[in-house]
Amino acid sequence: MVSLVPSWAIYNEEFWGAIKRRNSWFIKLRYGAVLMLFVFIVSSEYLLGIKFTNTQLVALSLINCIILVYNGILQWVRIYLKCDPFKFNPLHFSLVQMLLDLTALMLVVYFTGGIETPLFMLFVFHMIIGSLILPGTVIYTIAFSVVFVFYGIVFGEYHNLISHHAVTGLLQTPLYNNFKFSVAYSTIFGFVILMSVVLANKIANQLYRMEQELVESLEQLKAAEVEKQKYVMGVVHEIKTPLAALHSYLDLILQGFLGSVNEKVLNKLNRARTRSAEAIQLTNDVLSVSKLRLLDEIKKEEIKVRDILSSVIQKQRAIIERKKIKLHFKDNRKVKAKILGDRFLLEIAFSNLISNAFKYIDDEGVVEIILDEKGNGIQLEVCDNGIGIPEKDLEKIFNDFYRASNIRSKGYEGTGMGLSIIKHVIERHGGTVEVQSPARLASENKPGTSFLVFLPLES
Repeated sequence: MVSLVPSWAIYNEEFWGAIKRRNSWFIKLRYGAVLMLFVFIVSSEYLLGIKFTNTQLVALSLINCIILVYNGILQWVRIYLKCDPFKFNPLHFSLVQMLLDLTALMLVVYFTGGIETPLFMLFVFHMIIGSLILPGTVIYTIAFSVVFVFYGIVFGEYHNLISHHAVTGLLQTPLYNNFKFSVAYSTIFGFVILMSVVLANKIANQLYRMEQELVESLEQLKAAEVEKQKYVMGVVHEIKTPLAALHSYLDLILQGFLGSVNEKVLNKLNRARTRSAEAIQLTNDVLSVSKLRLLDEIKKEEIKVRDILSSVIQKQRAIIERKKIKLHFKDNRKVKAKILGDRFLLEIAFSNLISNAFKYIDDEGVVEIILDEKGNGIQLEVCDNGIGIPEKDLEKIFNDFYRASNIRSKGYEGTGMGLSIIKHVIERHGGTVEVQSPARLASENKPGTSFLVFLPLES
């Protein structure tokens, strides 16, 4: 099987998608052409005063039926085509469609007067379309073949080598036997066909080259992103080592292993320990995000979302009790369906989401965690009556290192990576995450925040 596929497009899904859409469009358009030819044959005598001979009527009707039949076959074959560049594929299918259409059009032109019919200009339309799809060598071969066959019909009729099927009422004076007219029109026809192919194919090649360059640029960007993430992971990991050591030394001092420390120094050391803990958390977050962006696949297993949420809540029990948080955990699902996902990543996402709710509410605040069914998936809502998120910050809240303006002004500590990690994990599982503020638990001076996470059920 001769390959018609450019090397750069062999595994390009967009290229194959475009070819398949065009094939489908041609099939639909062909049904319209069949209808138009039928209407033309039936109504031409009454509307245009054109009369066909019995031979012409039989020939044109037969051609129209053949077009209808092979179009139905093509529509059936198209369903089973695969985008295999080394076997019969949608591009070969396009070539077959074009050859069949050109043959049918050549017969229609012959039986409607040859050079005397205006229908021969439809060849230009086919040549332009072919130039946008088929390789240059193929379309140039087809173009020269069309011009050659058309010349054969014109001069065959002129020399009476083949019958001329005149259309009565179309012209007052026959022109097929006018040598100058035949030469002039045939030359112009050939020129228009070949120039249409040259220009259209040149434009198509430029577009293909631009697309190829774009594909190559995207591949280079992906490679650069991988290298960047590896570099970031290496640097951050090196930074984390001395930070962890510093944190350990501070713990030794604060726990009294190195002797007693006065109250003033102790306060400073506690603040230093808090800062070092934040720095370690930041390095862990950066490493988590880098790993997520570096890996192309996630591990999938059957997961009970309720179990992960229960585990996360249990780990946060200390802060719940310390702040006397009123926590309501509800599972409103009728069917406790499992999802396919990466347990470790989802636990990171849910932990960040729930810990944020506990972190940004006052003592005795309210947090609701609700599981529900939504379409073909699960919806998780984490709603609180905390400090909320200003409207101007809602669009940016999922950006890396971005922190809402009211958080910064009120002195809450954090890295600005938590929501970025949540969004990335959920989207890697085919889901979505949305934020609303004020939330439905809002009260005076406590607008609250509500996060809605949707995760699809996968079979």
